[in-house]
Amino acid sequence: MITIFTPTYNRAYILPQLYNSLLRQSNTKFIWMVIDDGSTDDTGVLIEKWKSERKIAIEYVRKENGGMHTAHNKAFDLVTTDCCVCIDSDDYLPDTGVADMLEAWDEIKDEATLAGVIGLDANKEGEVIGSRFPDGLTRSTLNALQRKHKVTGDKKLVMRTLVVQEFDRYPEYSEERLVPLGTLYLKIDQKYQWSIVNKVFCIVEYLQDGSTRNILNQYRRNPKGFAYERQLRIALEPSIGRKFRNYIHLVSSAFFAGDLRLLTSAKYKYLMPLAFVPGLLFHWYVLGKTKRS
Repeated sequence: MITIFTPTYNRAYILPQLYNSLLRQSNTKFIWMVIDDGSTDDTGVLIEKWKSERKIAIEYVRKENGGMHTAHNKAFDLVTTDCCVCIDSDDYLPDTGVADMLEAWDEIKDEATLAGVIGLDANKEGEVIGSRFPDGLTRSTLNALQRKHKVTGDKKLVMRTLVVQEFDRYPEYSEERLVPLGTLYLKIDQKYQWSIVNKVFCIVEYLQDGSTRNILNQYRRNPKGFAYERQLRIALEPSIGRKFRNYIHLVSSAFFAGDLRLLTSAKYKYLMPLAFVPGLLFHWYVLGKTKRS
């Protein structure tokens, strides 16, 4: 079986779309784990109603509000199936989504060097988000997909549970609500590859209240979370150019956090003096954009 976990916060108005898509699945060997990140709407009532219908297997977990990354932490602590996938509250599955995921998983589940399977996201019109994977490509890291193979757009990761549980959880800062989820995948890239599948696993929609549409505001409100990402990328990104660009972002995050010690705790400190002025200019840019918004 596969666990489909869904972090959600005040999304009772859109969750029926995902629930109904789960009811339509051609393969029902899944558990839907809803991680309620402290919603104040009718999310709990809605999920309990669906649980009572007993049409699909549902686990409902409520926690204090801490942001999407903390919901992922909770899911990784609780998942017991061999693989898992995050389907956001404003997304849903095509009717063969679970079947396609499990078919791809069954083909690679015994290959311990693989972290899981990467499939495609599409919009409601059926158009693939970004680009498809190159023909003939069957194995890759995420970094190589983006840098070497020039694959663009969000993709859906079916993750080996033992792999995601092998790495440290996302750090949690009491005053912030976001740590970029890509930090975990960057760590996984250092040790594992992924199986590549040119099939649509998920239908995505970017709502006005979603983090994708509010990235600059998120950047300003969660500087420690973004600084953690930048420090990790400075340490692990292979090229000096990308390390330098991440140092520029780190300078901005350090100013937003009010803690310039974040600069001295990163690796490759010789880049910091070079990145300081560009980072300050970028900081002022974000400041101006978020003030106007």
